[in-house]
Amino acid sequence: MSYFDNIRTFVRVYELGSMSAAGRDLRISPAVTSARISQLESHLSVRLFQRTTRNLAPTEQGKAFYGGACEVLEAIESAEANVANLTDNPKGSLFVAAPLGVGRRLIAPNVSEFIEQYPEVSVRLRLTDRKVDLTTEGLDLSFFLGQPEDSTLRIRKIADVERVLCAAPSYINARGKPKSGQEIVDGGHECLSLRFPGASEFQWPLVTKEGPKRFRVSGRYESDDGDVLTDWALAGHGIAMKPMFEVTGHIIAGRLIVVGEDTPPEPIQMACLYAHRRGQDPKTRLFMEFMIERIEQAMAI
Repeated sequence: MSYFDNIRTFVRVYELGSMSAAGRDLRISPAVTSARISQLESHLSVRLFQRTTRNLAPTEQGKAFYGGACEVLEAIESAEANVANLTDNPKGSLFVAAPLGVGRRLIAPNVSEFIEQYPEVSVRLRLTDRKVDLTTEGLDLSFFLGQPEDSTLRIRKIADVERVLCAAPSYINARGKPKSGQEIVDGGHECLSLRFPGASEFQWPLVTKEGPKRFRVSGRYESDDGDVLTDWALAGHGIAMKPMFEVTGHIIAGRLIVVGEDTPPEPIQMACLYAHRRGQDPKTRLFMEFMIERIEQAMAI
């Protein structure tokens, strides 16, 4: 095992707070993870972590070593990026996250074309509608809808995405077709809510004649998967607020009908999020530019 591998493993264990989590992230076994930490501790003649059966915490020496270890990794990555910039053949693994709808419809269908162009790059794509943490999850790049909370990261805006309120004909026949957010609230309509830690979708941001206003909606159907909300809407269980690109086909086919036209949802930002040093990596930059071009083509921006 190389000293560099040991340092990289230490950094991921430190950031994730778990040997097993770091092993999964690095695609190595718990035994290899533990062996790398032990080798590093032996080399440094210090304990980097206090271990118990239920807890793992960095020692003072571990905390002191972490900053320098990050600088070493960043220096190596920067040197590799400088070399890669002189070639047309980027190499290595990319760890990318995206919301389910964006990932399934706009990212995943184009990954094979990217890999065909750059065959020595591998892509690990994680799809989730929850908010992700680039640092703790070891991500190179994250596509997202909304506004990021971490201002220390770099943002590359792609577009303002139109959203709509929509429901199935069966729901409208049974409950009526509300024209505004106020009618949705006053009529006690069943609203399908995207639910995950930190989600704000229980308050729908709609545009009224007086300006933007948040409407507190309610309903019995909640999920952390945006595609599940679409399925529920198609089944006639309620009203969903969806990015237009996710439901355009259903609306054209008449399977979903736009409601609340008098107070449409505010558009939502689609963007890429990355750490500054990640953006200097050629494969990260190439993947970002490649996917942004494909997304713009798909959405006819």
